[in-house]
Amino acid sequence: MLKKFEIQGIHADVDDALKKHVTKKIASLDRYMSRHSRESAHAEVFLKESKAKNNNGCTCEVTLFLPHQTIVVKESAHTMYTAVDIVETKLKQRLQIYKDKHGNGRFHRHLVARFRRKTG
Repeated sequence: MLKKFEIQGIHADVDDALKKHVTKKIASLDRYMSRHSRESAHAEVFLKESKAKNNNGCTCEVTLFLPHQTIVVKESAHTMYTAVDIVETKLKQRLQIYKDKHGNGRFHRHLVARFRRKTG
């Protein structure tokens, strides 16, 4: 679980069931982070509800502050639960890219060494 985690509702009621769902989905994304970034990760979740006729009703925006990068994912859907689920899958993909880019390089070094042993 993320240690620093905030949920804010803008024009929306954030009841206990929704808060529990968001915590389950978003706060448990720390397993997709490296150990180094887990300690200083901070997440802010904004849940907005729109009353416009031509707009999807609910928007979920998650800002994830990591050591070298800030990841922002925003998604709209008809229900708040659906928006949170879609944001979770997008965050998983973005965290994988972040982990590949800012990893410690140990995996790459071992892979190159193994390749050299097989060819040499």
